[in-house]
Amino acid sequence: MSVTITTKDPATGASGKSYALHNSDEALSIAASTRKATAGWRKESFAHRAELMRRVGRLLRERRDDLAELMTAEMGKLLTEGRAEIEKCATHCDYFAEHAETFLAREEIDMGGPRAFVAFNPLGVVLAIMPWNFPFWQAIRFAAPALMAGNGAVLKHASNVPGCAFALEALFRDAGFPEDVFRTVLVRGRDMEALIKSGDIAAVTLTGSVEAGRAVAATAGSVIKKTVLELGGSDAYLILEDADIEAAAKVCATARMVNAGQSCIAGKRFIVTPSNRAAFEQAFVEAMRAFEMGDPRDEKSKLGPLQSNEARDGIHAQVEKSVAGGARVLLGGKIPERAGAYYPATVLTDVRPGQPAYDDEIFGPVAAIIEAKDEEDAIRIANDSDFGLGSGVLTRDLARGEQIAAERLAAGMSFVNTNVRSDPKLPFGGVKHSGYGRECGRFGIHEFVNIKTVLVQG
Repeated sequence: MSVTITTKDPATGASGKSYALHNSDEALSIAASTRKATAGWRKESFAHRAELMRRVGRLLRERRDDLAELMTAEMGKLLTEGRAEIEKCATHCDYFAEHAETFLAREEIDMGGPRAFVAFNPLGVVLAIMPWNFPFWQAIRFAAPALMAGNGAVLKHASNVPGCAFALEALFRDAGFPEDVFRTVLVRGRDMEALIKSGDIAAVTLTGSVEAGRAVAATAGSVIKKTVLELGGSDAYLILEDADIEAAAKVCATARMVNAGQSCIAGKRFIVTPSNRAAFEQAFVEAMRAFEMGDPRDEKSKLGPLQSNEARDGIHAQVEKSVAGGARVLLGGKIPERAGAYYPATVLTDVRPGQPAYDDEIFGPVAAIIEAKDEEDAIRIANDSDFGLGSGVLTRDLARGEQIAAERLAAGMSFVNTNVRSDPKLPFGGVKHSGYGRECGRFGIHEFVNIKTVLVQG
């Protein structure tokens, strides 16, 4: 008997479509088919791969509204944010269609005699284990460079976005990619070990929790397979004493509230000094207050539901535990009396070590204000985290902000006077418990190739 999963609209609680899960044998068969198709795909020219990848970009734009609605129905994303996500995916496809051949061109090395160069060859089939929060962007982010490099791809998506997973498979098929070069599998967690260990899988990329990252890295490591992990984040933003407070508050609110706060690179900890604390608290609360809850299908809504009632309740428990530990609520902090998985924009202050708002990642619209003694202490607090994904510096002194961002913050990305975000051109990833490896840009496409030294003695 087949096992099915049924989607649920987070805004209403209404049940959606049901999908049959693949059993372990079916998933392994799909991986084998993808490996077989990849043997021919890796021989195709960059020009041909680029032509098909640009078609994916065009199809994304043509299907934008339908794909955005699918995200809204399955995980609650605002329609406006969904459309923007699809456009970003299309831009990503275009970028790697244009630049992959240059990024993977042979690099000559002067050996003073024999010819030597570095070649970049595909590894094989990349298994991608992806989360629900950006159902299309997370998948396209890995798939465009991996496929342009000549690899195949098997996508294991989150269980609450199966429609998005199959829509992605359809995009590549309809664009003219070989039938099995990009495939989706819907499998239970207990079947993942066999899939990761399969001889048809060459490497694994995961975006998800620290716990999931540990498990996948351990399984892949047991069979010596390359992994890239993009895990959690507790991004810190430093509001220096010379910052434009009103502008800083708007940047920080934008950073915190992207995707209803359900983002690894959302700003979560906002560090101030005594001289600017009161002014920042006031300006930040007003900026956060603008994110009013509403129907995700309403163009005017600024804050939709979270992905599930369970997720909302977990976030509220973190808020309550932080308050019990001494934090104060400046805004929000209560579950609203309305249908759906909604949680209001929330601001906590007096956040200190020992509270979830300080120590853990809160994956929702909850911001933590932390007071530091001075600038040095602010840098210390920013780095006082198991995570190291993104970080921000708000200051009028651009040279000082650049120096802190480049040299002082333990993070994979540091932005000055703007919120951290991903871009096809910029390497994306973290350090510490935020994972390892990079996506996007030249560094991202090099993750899943064999960087091969060749020397020819005349």
